[in-house]
Amino acid sequence: MAKPFLERLDARLDTIDEFEREPVPKKNLKGWRGFLGMYAGEHTAGTEFVIGALFVAHGVSAIDLVLGLILGNLLAVFSWAFLCAPVAVKSRLTLYWQLRKICGDRLALIYNIVNAVMFCFLAGAMITVAATAVGLPFNIPMPGLDDWLPTSVGWIITVFLVGSVITVVAIAGYEYVARFANISFPWMFLVFMAAAIAVLPSLGVQSASDFWPVAKERIWTGVPIDGMTQFTFWHVMFFAWFANMAMHIGMSDMSILRYAEDWKMGFSSAAGMFFGHFLAWIASGILMAAAAGAVAPGVIAFNSAGIAGAICVVIAGWTTANPTIYRAGLAFQSVTPNWKRWKVTLFTGLLTTVIACFPALVMNLLDFVALYGLVLMPMGAVVFLDVMFFDKLKLLKNYAEETGSRFNWAAGLTWFLTLTLCLVINLYAGIEIFFLGLPGWFIAVLLYISLSTLIQRKG
Repeated sequence: MAKPFLERLDARLDTIDEFEREPVPKKNLKGWRGFLGMYAGEHTAGTEFVIGALFVAHGVSAIDLVLGLILGNLLAVFSWAFLCAPVAVKSRLTLYWQLRKICGDRLALIYNIVNAVMFCFLAGAMITVAATAVGLPFNIPMPGLDDWLPTSVGWIITVFLVGSVITVVAIAGYEYVARFANISFPWMFLVFMAAAIAVLPSLGVQSASDFWPVAKERIWTGVPIDGMTQFTFWHVMFFAWFANMAMHIGMSDMSILRYAEDWKMGFSSAAGMFFGHFLAWIASGILMAAAAGAVAPGVIAFNSAGIAGAICVVIAGWTTANPTIYRAGLAFQSVTPNWKRWKVTLFTGLLTTVIACFPALVMNLLDFVALYGLVLMPMGAVVFLDVMFFDKLKLLKNYAEETGSRFNWAAGLTWFLTLTLCLVINLYAGIEIFFLGLPGWFIAVLLYISLSTLIQRKG
């Protein structure tokens, strides 16, 4: 009985076609609704409970926070709309398959493994966030700022339960990922806002006119807690812009936006940036200030909004982890082309869940997000130039595919040299990691054009 069921399940999963190695057909393209819901759901997420709270811990002032978030999120939307979306709509391929055409299978293999593992770490952070709420009814000890290892067996069991649900949704494919986000977002956002408003009186806000003075004096005071570095307007602006650098400038959201009917749907990212990375970050900062030092997202939300807050943290973790595991699965799929996508995604979910058992990832989320975006950024510049401008520059596009090369040295050296120069700038000029993405992108552009010209003319 069990064997026929498993055979039927395997056969049904094999029929799910996500066009991993071919352009998305016109009949499968999606309209605005799916993208607005997916971006809003993905970026009004479990990590918002962490990031907004960490801004408070790093002593951002109220005015620096608001102005930095407005400008940084606007730049992020422009990056999706003017960089990633046009490339995705023109190629209709995943980033990972496009890279094989440009870079060759050997270089793409290295990049896709790095890409997939880093997305697993990011999705693992979402699972960790959700687990801090799921474990509350069972009195499972929550991780603190200094915890690196799993805090208990109960914590590990909770993480695996949460990870299994997220993996099942990711296996179902993009349509189910987007549907889950569309259903979840409106309720999640209302809970975020309601929880923040509910705790304002405990901070001394009795009327609308009280909010700004209290915000400056008790929430975003401009004074970091012990052991934390001071953040300024520039930290906030560049973090808001580059928090998702891997997705827009790094081109990973080609995997999502290849379904878009028009490149202008890149502007749908504004739903995530301003509902999530603006309002939700502000709300979570308020919640942390009211929680008197608690850092576990589940604890913060439960103290502010009860059971609804805890459930919100769980679903918020899911809505971000679902598309992130989906992307990571597609990256691993290009590494293991003989595996079915659902089997690769199952493996990806297992790896991500193991990573999620270690709470240090969440507690150092700001630094990790900046690092993973920076590591993946140079290849985003390579893809952008190759797809959009190499014809105009009279350079051969899809170099590896056209020449039969298995390793495009122009792309490989661009990636390696860009990261090396960014490291030099960091070590010797003292430029923090949050700011390196901007000079790094221009370095990558100049390197790829120069190296491609040199190699192709020599060939």
